[in-house]
Amino acid sequence: MNQVITDGLNLMPPAFSDGLGVWSQETGRPGTDTWASAGNAAIVAADQDFGTCLEILKTESTTRLRYMGETPVLPGLYLRVSARVKALSGTLPGVRVAGWAGRANNNHVPGVDETGPSVTLTSYGEVVTVSAIIGVGARDGVDMAWGEDAAYGHVGLDLTGGNNGTIRIESIKVEDITHVFHRKLMDWVDVKDFGAVGDGVADDTDAFTAADAAAAGRELLVSEGTYRIASNLTIQSPVRFQGQLQMADHVRLVLASNFDLPSYSDAFGGDDVLAIRKGFQAMLNDGEHESFDMKGRRVLLHEPIDMAAAVGNKVSYANRRVIRKGQFSCVSGPGWEDEVHSRSATWSASSPRRLDNVNNAGAIPVGALVTAAQGVGREVYVRAVNAAQNRVFLSAPLSVPPSRQSYTFTRFKYALDFSGFENLQRFVIEDVEFLCAGAGSGVMLPLGGLAFHFKDCFFTGPKDRGISSADTGCAGMLIDRCQFLSNEMALRVQDRTSIGFNANSNDLKVRDNRAVRFRHFGVFGGSGNLITGNHWFQGDAEPNGLISAGIVLTGTNVKTTIFGNYIDNSYIEWGNEHDAAPELAGEFSFGGLTINGNIFTANGVASWSNFIVIRPYGPGHYINGLSICDNVFKHINGDPLAAVDGVDDSAAPLDGSRTANFLMTGNVYHGILKNTQNPVTVKVTENSALDVWEADLRDWLPFESEARVAVSVLPEGAVRSSSNVAVFTAPYATTRHGVGRGSVRLNWSQPVRGSVQLTARCDTV
Repeated sequence: MNQVITDGLNLMPPAFSDGLGVWSQETGRPGTDTWASAGNAAIVAADQDFGTCLEILKTESTTRLRYMGETPVLPGLYLRVSARVKALSGTLPGVRVAGWAGRANNNHVPGVDETGPSVTLTSYGEVVTVSAIIGVGARDGVDMAWGEDAAYGHVGLDLTGGNNGTIRIESIKVEDITHVFHRKLMDWVDVKDFGAVGDGVADDTDAFTAADAAAAGRELLVSEGTYRIASNLTIQSPVRFQGQLQMADHVRLVLASNFDLPSYSDAFGGDDVLAIRKGFQAMLNDGEHESFDMKGRRVLLHEPIDMAAAVGNKVSYANRRVIRKGQFSCVSGPGWEDEVHSRSATWSASSPRRLDNVNNAGAIPVGALVTAAQGVGREVYVRAVNAAQNRVFLSAPLSVPPSRQSYTFTRFKYALDFSGFENLQRFVIEDVEFLCAGAGSGVMLPLGGLAFHFKDCFFTGPKDRGISSADTGCAGMLIDRCQFLSNEMALRVQDRTSIGFNANSNDLKVRDNRAVRFRHFGVFGGSGNLITGNHWFQGDAEPNGLISAGIVLTGTNVKTTIFGNYIDNSYIEWGNEHDAAPELAGEFSFGGLTINGNIFTANGVASWSNFIVIRPYGPGHYINGLSICDNVFKHINGDPLAAVDGVDDSAAPLDGSRTANFLMTGNVYHGILKNTQNPVTVKVTENSALDVWEADLRDWLPFESEARVAVSVLPEGAVRSSSNVAVFTAPYATTRHGVGRGSVRLNWSQPVRGSVQLTARCDTV
């Protein structure tokens, strides 16, 4: 094969003055007749228009001139074949560019157009240019589209029409004109073609805007360079970055057709953290996008992202917005170290959510966890600071601490920190993993807001907290199908400190989640909660080990349903630790709680452990509205548990004499000694004739309650006197007798013996 045209793209055939031995009279294939020996062709040395040229006397209906070298035909390469011709005498012919299309194996490519537009010469001596464009693709403007099977061609001219005309032809030209198709072929516009400099100094904003307008839906190419963008920029076209942008923090970038993390990362030279900040900033300032897709990208964090600072121009936002599908991975280092302050402060019951006389209060960060020796419940955070008045405002009331004591303020570090927002509503984080790896925590919520939604997320190894609320930004929060995986799995229960999440406000929906080995799964400071379909387990490998509360409810009237959960090696704790006046004083006491249809399981824990614990922090409290029904309670691999229910009276007792509206039925007990029920039906048998029978119900009464009401007494068979005569008179009952006032007495008209079914309650309804 005579490969004249090489990868060097020497496209031009040789001039006719170099000889006619490479110019075929037929297809151009090797072995065909050349014009070198033709009697009707000659080289003319000095034409006034062409200089040296080829003169042909047309003698055939189609006279062919083909270059025998192989001109490459490649995908993406477009060639223009042209020649200037003129008629000297005789019949005026038609002239067209023509060729022969060949495959890489030298076979012909059939069925393709091998001739270009024909031009008919109309006068003698007039110089006419004929041309045609050859390419693989059938694009507009391509005259001879040879398809992907073509590898090369033999190109030249055809003379058509009548014979006996004399024609002169200037040397045939083959030119690469891919640039003519370049923008349509590559479908992009380069910002540098519109004046962008890309030196990191000049303001290229206007050039980007002009290029975007010219692209008209085609791709915008940001070629190599660093482009300073000095003012807000919206790019409507799809964009591809070879270079990168340089923008001040307050300058916004909206990539309207590429609104995702990889595109923003490309825009900023692969800086994923800056990309998150700029994407979030754009999402809260541009109405065209409701979500920012991380596209599965992992973002390495060496310190928290301050989300409000990323936006810069607003601290309140109420439209639905979403971050989805990616991972935030905390990299251990100084950026995750807790900020800890200790201060002496005073407290007054008249302002239970405030600490006064806090020296250098301005140094205490909002969102810090507050702890002290006395009076501070779990998950109390700093929600605001008044530096001028040395005051610190708290997320929950303190519970009668000393008037002055020392407090510790610990500010955990969170991968995403929204605490700079005063109000953020309907924000969604979906299908995102917070890979905390023991370095940092997951998410700090905004101070205010509504319906923050976590969906299909993982909180993996948070150092301190998965999700924290320092004020009311948790109102209406939804946590759905998330996984909370502790960083403290190897520790004993009593040594753990991490918590899955907390809430201070009302109306949480916590559904279908899984939590493993935290100190607590969730601490609920508000009411109106739905907790359904979750599985949390918190045990350890210690024989007869301790268990901790999975769910902590910190208010008395909670309006909360706990339904259909798998509660494993943990318990539900219900107290009033966030009550500034924890004694009962006119408010609703412990009520509004439904615990139905759950599976409680414990494995090898201490026999005195309970599954449901009420913990009053002040005197006078009682149960006033509680349902514990249709649950399964099971303990394996250890001594049976004494009871599923318990009262922690370390701070104050629970008043069992006032229990009201309490239902505890339909439960199943395995490995539990006390089958707690209310109402309870027991068989009472006396084998000796007595006029007073006493039934001790303490083995059935829950939460140290009293036998308050006898509902019914029905004899099993005849009740007989001492002379064995059936007695048909009914007894009357008196209640609250015996130890713990847990007995019912049946008073008969005479001494009798026999058996009765007694139904009694610990509550009034």
